[in-house]
Amino acid sequence: MLDVRRLRLLRELARRGTIAAVAEALAFSPSAVSQQLGVLEREAGLPLLERTGRRVRLTPAGEDLVRHAEAVLERLERAEADLAEARTGLAGALRVGSFPTATRAIVPAALVALARRHPRLEPMVCETDPAAVAHALRAGDLDVALVHEYDFVPAPREPGLTTEPLYGEAMYLAAPAAPAGTPQEEGRDQGAVLRTHAEAPWITATPGTLCHAMTVRACQAAGFTPRVRHQVDEFATVLALVAAGQGVAVVPQLGITGADRAVGLTRLLMERRTQLAFRSGAGAHPAVAAFGAALRAAVPPELASQRAEA
Repeated sequence: MLDVRRLRLLRELARRGTIAAVAEALAFSPSAVSQQLGVLEREAGLPLLERTGRRVRLTPAGEDLVRHAEAVLERLERAEADLAEARTGLAGALRVGSFPTATRAIVPAALVALARRHPRLEPMVCETDPAAVAHALRAGDLDVALVHEYDFVPAPREPGLTTEPLYGEAMYLAAPAAPAGTPQEEGRDQGAVLRTHAEAPWITATPGTLCHAMTVRACQAAGFTPRVRHQVDEFATVLALVAAGQGVAVVPQLGITGADRAVGLTRLLMERRTQLAFRSGAGAHPAVAAFGAALRAAVPPELASQRAEA
């Protein structure tokens, strides 16, 4: 009989490529991971792995077993959801991943509503970059998470995960010294707006984040590569640097709250879309469903209307 825990290790190896990466992600030692995968091979009765330098590649039989593992793990999530639904009331921990602007603008109201309806449920929020959410969900470190994608950085399909749309946000170019610091519609096309600042220093998020990739790709689509001076992840700090004349930046709607009057905001044609992500099969879990419902009710009306128009 194949062991589900070992199947989970094999699936993680298929995603991460090295035994060391699997060990780090799941808080095991590399030797323990290797040992468990060896046992799985004996259970299967044929080779599942082959080494190529420092990396480990799955054999065709290993790849086929990973596909079965995805289906098995999804069924287990559904079984847990059914059992949870049969219990009386929701209780216990719900591990939630979220990114900073959503944590500030959406999550608190959702938590208040959730506590009112399910006082024994204990949501635990951890700020997690959307690029790291898939691994955290598959590893069981999170139960549910908010993730986002941009027009220039679509989210890749992640095996074993399901997403549901929540809301969309407009994007703005933030630059110094506009007479009014309130968002204004812009008649020129987006490329022309960005090219106006092609020679300016730019402020982006740190490399490896979706926000960083979004700014770079939007500028490249406009015909230039931005000259990055500052790399900052918090949008309030980004706007403070713009107000200080340190550069220009692309900022989402939820990130422009409280912008200084010295910052001019020009609306772009881009959008950031936020989704709720969870392990496939877990959408019916009462705690996940309750959190999703609370989030949707907490979405500000202006964002909910954009979602309806999308």
